[in-house]
Amino acid sequence: MSKASNDSTAGSSSGQTPEGQAQHSGQAANSVHRNLSTRQISMIALGGCIGTGLFMTSGSTITKAGPGGGLVAYTAMGLMVYFLMTSLGELATYMPVSGSFATYSSRFVDPALGFAMGWDYWLNWTIAGAVDISTAALLIQYWLPNTPGWIWSLLVLVIVFLINALAVSAFGETEFWLSLIKVATIIIFLVVGFAMICGIMFHPAAGLGNFTYKDAPFVGGLPAIMSVFLIAGYSFQGTEVVGVTAGESKDPSTAVPKAINEVFWRILLFYVLSIFIIAALIPYTSPNLLGASDTNIAMSPFTLVFQRAGLAGAASIMNAVVLTSILSAVNTGAYASSRMLYALAQDGYAPKLLARTTKHGIPMPALIATLCMEVATFATSIFGQSFYLWLVTATGLTGFIAWIGIALSHYRFRRAFLKQGHQLSELKYHTKLFPLGPVLAMALCLIVIFGQDIPAFAAGNWQEVLMTYFSVILVVGLYLGYKFKHHTKIVALADIDLETSAAKNGSAADSEHAGE
Repeated sequence: MSKASNDSTAGSSSGQTPEGQAQHSGQAANSVHRNLSTRQISMIALGGCIGTGLFMTSGSTITKAGPGGGLVAYTAMGLMVYFLMTSLGELATYMPVSGSFATYSSRFVDPALGFAMGWDYWLNWTIAGAVDISTAALLIQYWLPNTPGWIWSLLVLVIVFLINALAVSAFGETEFWLSLIKVATIIIFLVVGFAMICGIMFHPAAGLGNFTYKDAPFVGGLPAIMSVFLIAGYSFQGTEVVGVTAGESKDPSTAVPKAINEVFWRILLFYVLSIFIIAALIPYTSPNLLGASDTNIAMSPFTLVFQRAGLAGAASIMNAVVLTSILSAVNTGAYASSRMLYALAQDGYAPKLLARTTKHGIPMPALIATLCMEVATFATSIFGQSFYLWLVTATGLTGFIAWIGIALSHYRFRRAFLKQGHQLSELKYHTKLFPLGPVLAMALCLIVIFGQDIPAFAAGNWQEVLMTYFSVILVVGLYLGYKFKHHTKIVALADIDLETSAAKNGSAADSEHAGE
């Protein structure tokens, strides 16, 4: 194994005995602290499943593929995400580290892949953070239209910095309450929606006529369903952050499996049922569904349903809810990207300065570097709108690339685990239906990636192809560049170091039980 791979063992994952001690002493040198509770991690995982993709743009899937097509797309992508999260759960309980799938890629596949995955993921979150603080300003201007947007963007950035700079428990508690707002909104939406369908709040009953209206339920057939896979997939991105939180969980062997096992029911409840209600109450031909965007609150499917139910001020209420969702996204992005940069430094992939932490276990240099990158990206939206939009589009596939890394790492980890004579009973959590889960996840992600912009390929529009697939090109470039420089190889299954991580995980568990 290469030095970087060994560093990932002694760096990102090291700290588990010291981290366990930090849980009781309150500090450890240059390591994050295990202060996230099971309650907080469960809600972070839940919040990661709910974002503006559901609140704002989910209706466009119904317009493009019909009510049946939208349900099929979200169900298929939801099933894929469930399998993906169970793969991540097995890895995160065996080896709970802040670097998450970047560290797993180094350990179980190739150090060069971990390098590429980590830097690409960090870049994606910083650009996404810049987009979100811009969106937050636009949402606040819904109430205060005559104020400059940059002031509100700066305010959001300062608030997020303060939350993340205090202690990881402050981040966890903030995410708990922000996620709770989103959950409460969806529950109210489901209750109101089903009441309208059944005729309790709306006369006559809305019924299910929209599912057979004109060309419904499936509009455009299989090609249309495939085309909305990408929209559905974007809606679920962020769920992988629960793997990053494992490195700072008080009890990863309990908290992570609990959060993972609930993902399926969350997807069923919050996504599939929400899409069902939107499809039942708003015909797929409605121009309002196509007009929804990240900032067009009046055209949000949720707003349209609440207005139809007679809820006064529906647009203003949904604006507030979406604003909390954006704040949650910026907050989570700052956490995930700073921990990824911290882990990259621990693994020897970034300057060692970025591996330093405060006495409260906050990787402050990594956090500051991340937020500075977000400010720089945001500045391009002011001084160079075209470059800013190019950055946003160019990083669009990063989430799917990260998911492929998770699935591939889990596939090789499990094979190595069994090949080296271990039994599944040794794992504190293991997935069912292996290898179906990771193979299905990889296959669907590849279908979405390579089916992203087929018309551009067909038309020979190579400039658009370059922009669409920039994330793929970047990861391949980083991977090959690191591989050629450091002469790394794909780690043979028999040579994958499983004992070090197992011992460290055991030490963490011992520390946890010692404090009970």
